[in-house]
Amino acid sequence: MPHIAFATYREIPEIGPDDAPVADALRRVGVAVSPAVWDDATIDWQNFDAVVIRSTWDYLSQPTEYAAWVRQFASSGTKLWNPVAAILGNLHKSYLATLPGAVPTEYVPAGSERRLGTILTDRGWPEAVVKPAISAGAVGTWRTSRIALDEQRFAGQVRTADVLVQPYLAEVETVGEWSLVFFHGRFSHAVLKRPATGDFRVQEHLGGCSALAEASVELITQAEAALVAVGHSLLYARVDGVERGGRLLLTEMEITEPYLFLRLADGAAERFAAAILEVLPVG
Repeated sequence: MPHIAFATYREIPEIGPDDAPVADALRRVGVAVSPAVWDDATIDWQNFDAVVIRSTWDYLSQPTEYAAWVRQFASSGTKLWNPVAAILGNLHKSYLATLPGAVPTEYVPAGSERRLGTILTDRGWPEAVVKPAISAGAVGTWRTSRIALDEQRFAGQVRTADVLVQPYLAEVETVGEWSLVFFHGRFSHAVLKRPATGDFRVQEHLGGCSALAEASVELITQAEAALVAVGHSLLYARVDGVERGGRLLLTEMEITEPYLFLRLADGAAERFAAAILEVLPVG
């Protein structure tokens, strides 16, 4: 019987409710599935036929240790999904510079003396969003404008971490942010995420909401082109962005530990399970 680990984290070590139907589908066809906390030193990862990263959501607090954990799979007999090189390349949001259709981004390295006002003026952005280059769940993300600059906050953030500055995208509030989910490069389903009134952050723990939505062929095609640009075969991916004039303006390529909204789409859990079966070692 093949044995798969779903990598989780200490705060919620068990398989989450969105992923539980995937594990159930795999078990029905004879595959054992176990949750495994990624930084549990007692776990021998080589006891598994494959490890699928699902909810390693505390890696932001220890990115160096997390990268070391990922790297170990490069020389072990256990396959990691997504692939090691893809995960390592996705941890720092500078990857956006390599993807077609990505939102314009100013990269500010830790220790820089660049001023926020100068960036907005040089870029011609009346409003912007500031976020850490290693981040998830909108942690450390805030909105600013040329008439309401907080240079002190920006300088404090840049003092210790790489930071991104991006133009504020009004579509997030008016229409919503798209999440297009793919398994093995095949489109599965799409979700529109909207923020709470007066906010721009779409995460549900911040008051945002998500609903299944029908993405156009044009948006799906553009998301597929971004996937190809990653340069790796991916088991799962979530392409986030806003639609502007029929064009997908890509905000994130989520291939590390994305929430996949499986419970919103009929058959999504089964499609994910089928994709996992495709990458299991044979024999």
